Amino acid sequence: MKIPSLDPSRHVLLAGPTASGKSAIAMEIAEHTGGTIVNADALQVFAGWRVLTARPTPEDEACVPHRLYGHVPFDGDYSVGQWLRDVKPLLDSGARLIFVGGTGLYFTALTEGLAEIPPTPPEVRAEADQRMAADGPAPMLADLDPATADRIDRQNPVRIQRAWEVQRTTGRGLASWQDETPPPLLPLADAQPLVLEADRDWLNDRIDMRFERMVETGALAEVRANLPRWNPAAQSARAIGAAELVAHVRGEMTLKEAKAAAKTATRQYAKRQRTWFRSRLGEWPRLTVGR
Repeated sequence: MKIPSLDPSRHVLLAGPTASGKSAIAMEIAEHTGGTIVNADALQVFAGWRVLTARPTPEDEACVPHRLYGHVPFDGDYSVGQWLRDVKPLLDSGARLIFVGGTGLYFTALTEGLAEIPPTPPEVRAEADQRMAADGPAPMLADLDPATADRIDRQNPVRIQRAWEVQRTTGRGLASWQDETPPPLLPLADAQPLVLEADRDWLNDRIDMRFERMVETGALAEVRANLPRWNPAAQSARAIGAAELVAHVRGEMTLKEAKAAAKTATRQYAKRQRTWFRSRLGEWPRLTVGR
């Protein structure tokens, strides 16, 4: 794989599915052309999950500046709007930034703008969590206004719940808010975007090997350390493999079963990412990785 020639004075946007090697490529870009690596992954923002979310190692962070990794409390809430607020001073600093991650909504919010939607009250969030746990996403999807229902990723329960919460809180559909989007912080024309494309079988093999390595190098220790504050409704609990390893540590699942379930969940997540990138980042240049 040869990384395309990049202008060292312009920001880089590097999106790709989980386990595709994004962090290593971002490191290579930073080491050869300079820059600060900025996290664009919604789960790597949380403290407590360095191994399980494949955050950069302390050694990597010592070699190249990294920002917005593990800076949110384990039991905290975080949104794409807050991420944009955290990104703005980094852009204002004048540093060359290399955004890397698999959360497509972060990239579109950065380059297309994001509507300023009022925050969800705790009681609405609790109601939404209860409904999702009891009935799944289908009833919430059915409650959405037609414009939002047509636009939303119907395979993503998190996005469906978010849209339902917005409608419940504001009385307006998410699509209506999005149609009043302010200018983006970083227009796509001012950046160098890349999407990693990986062969499905190659990526699935990488996913399986990476999860085995996570378990061998500290994921179980992280789970045990976080168990006293574990809350399945918390945003940090969405880290893939967390629920399965928690179940194992509690004696509810063998390690073999937990690893198999986590690998399956990760492969499903990667498939959703690839679909989303094709749909929403279809015009971005592609960089093929793997065989």
